[in-house]
Amino acid sequence: MHNLYIHPDNPQPRLIAQAVHALQNDLLIIYPTDTSYAFGCKIGSKNALAKLKSIRQLADDHQFTLLCQDLSEIATYATVDNQQFKLLKAITPAPITFILTATKGVPKKLSHPKKKTIGIRVPSNPVAQQLLAAMGEPILTSSLILPDMSIALDDPFDIEDKLSSQVDILVNTGTLTTKLTTVIDMTTNPPVLVRQGAEDVSHIMN
Repeated sequence: MHNLYIHPDNPQPRLIAQAVHALQNDLLIIYPTDTSYAFGCKIGSKNALAKLKSIRQLADDHQFTLLCQDLSEIATYATVDNQQFKLLKAITPAPITFILTATKGVPKKLSHPKKKTIGIRVPSNPVAQQLLAAMGEPILTSSLILPDMSIALDDPFDIEDKLSSQVDILVNTGTLTTKLTTVIDMTTNPPVLVRQGAEDVSHIMN
């Protein structure tokens, strides 16, 4: 594992470029979000996705999430009506994953095989935003939770200790929170709270 020590508020462009180069070359990275660290790989990657699924022991029906720079990217990957878009616009960026109906632009192995859904998230974290801007497309992301753990790894020393031989790059911004995103299923009416995480969404669920 190669450690990239990146400033959490003013990420160095040279180091962002190194992380993006790794993503574009089908490598698996760990990077900071506005909640915990997360696994990241390029949409359509083969080796990195296989490595991610192996590390987390994910089932084939796992609900993946795409981290998007802003709402302009969503239409390519998810179907949203006017009401849903207004809600998304009002509360993003935020530590919330929205489960939406996937479009045909989403590779089949990333959408839920039965529900045909995809998770969409717009982060506020400066490092994640710079990575997304440099990538020019969403990053396939997954919580940094290992099979024998119930919370996310938050300390870079622990991450390196447990995953140094399996992950290619750690975008290191120091210790983060163990909190996960709040997850809302937007494919039902009204929306359903799937997981209560870092963001309280009780005010928008009624």
